[in-house]
Formats: sequence, C-alpha cells, structure tokens
Amino acid sequence: MELFTAIILALVQGLTEFLPISSSAHLILVPQLLGWPDQGLAFDVAVHLGTLLAVVWYFRHEVVAILSAWASSLMGKSCSQSDAHLGWMIIVATIPVVLAGLLFSDFVANELRSPMVIATATAVFGVALWLADLRSKNVADERKISLIVALLVGFSQVLALIPGTSRSGITITVGLALGLSREAAARFSFLIAMPTIAGAALLETIELLDSPTPVPWLALGVGLVVAASSAYVCIRLFLSVIERIGMLPFMLYRLVLAGVLFWIFV
Repeated sequence: MELFTAIILALVQGLTEFLPISSSAHLILVPQLLGWPDQGLAFDVAVHLGTLLAVVWYFRHEVVAILSAWASSLMGKSCSQSDAHLGWMIIVATIPVVLAGLLFSDFVANELRSPMVIATATAVFGVALWLADLRSKNVADERKISLIVALLVGFSQVLALIPGTSRSGITITVGLALGLSREAAARFSFLIAMPTIAGAALLETIELLDSPTPVPWLALGVGLVVAASSAYVCIRLFLSVIERIGMLPFMLYRLVLAGVLFWIFV
C-alpha cells in the first residue's frame, strides 16, 4: 500500500467514524472513485485502533472516573454513583452488538455489503436521524440515562452491522428519539464506541494472525496516526457544534452520498 493511499483512507476513516454519516459507505466509495484496490484487513485493524485511541484520549478523564467507580461499585466500596451507573449502562449497551457480531458477522460480510444495501441504508437512516432530532429534549447528562434507554441504544448498534447505517448515526438517532439532548446522545454514542471498536479490532486482529499476507508496517503506522489525529479533531468539533447546527446537515449529506452511490453502482 502506498503512503498516499494510506493517508487518504485513514483520513476518511478518522473523519467519518464518529460523524453520523457512515464510514463504511465512504470507505467503499473513495477507492471506487479513485480506482484503488481493497485496503486489506491489516489496514482496517490499524485505522480502527487509531480511532479507538482518539476516543479514549478525548474521554480519558471520564474513562478513568467511570472505570474506578464501576470497579468500586462491583466490590461494594464507596464511589461516585453517577459514574458507576454510567459504567453499567455502557456495558448494557455493548452486550447486544457483541452477541450479534458473533452470530451474524459472516452473514453481514457475505450478504449485506452490496452497494444497493449501503446506499439504501445511508439514505433511510439519514432521514431517521433528522426525524429523531426533532424530538430531542434537554436530558443533557449521559449519566442520567436509564436502563431501558441504554438497552435500546445498545440494540440499535446491531443495525450498524448493516454497512451504510453508521454506528454513531443509529445510536445518536435512538438516543434523540428517546429524549436525550444532542450532546448527551453523541457523548453516550462515543462512550459505547470504545468497547465496540475494541471488540471489532480484536476480531480483525485474530483473523489477521491467520493470514499469510505480508504486513506493510510503515503504511499501517501512518494510517494509525492519521486516523487517530483526524478522529480526535472530529470528535472535538462535532461535540462543540452539535447543539447549534443539529442533524439536518448530516441528513442532507447522507442523501447526497446515497444518490452518488446509486448513480455509480446502479
């Protein structure tokens, strides 16, 4: 893999992983438009690790507080109840996608990666995002998320196994539909992204270890750094403007992207 290719694809991954616009749709569209071959499993592992590092670093203080409080609650020690509660809600929201990934990953990879599926999911869930945004309320603290909200957001992550849906998009959509504010829905989406991305990277790494394909270490290192840097900037900007701009721009962008996909592949 050439370094220029690695940089562009890592930028695409980093900038789209946490925006509600579907990273999978972009990672299919960009190589198609530029005539590039598939980037390979090793590169997917690298950029996933990059985006994981970005979100963990951005929420590093929250992560330490949540892990500490959750562990203390597990041992019956005194702790911040709100942080411990959030830790349990993150676990609850992660369980459905872990089970679904183990059960249906082969089906998704073999049956649901067609351009038509991706374009349709991009458009349909883009409209759903905007409609849910109209219902957003003022529950501004993700630490107040109830068990049922966490569970429903968790089940929505299963839909993100369909390429084009967007993991962040569908979880933010459900959070908004259940009355969370834009920022609370986004922050909870990013927090539950950590175990989800970590799990995906682990499965890809296990698969990679069984692959005889040579590993382009320089391209992977560049891809990891670029994906991490761009994802971190993206998270900061998104959370700083989302209450002001809402979800309409992302819906419109998704509709345009879906139109481009239909135009290219139909």
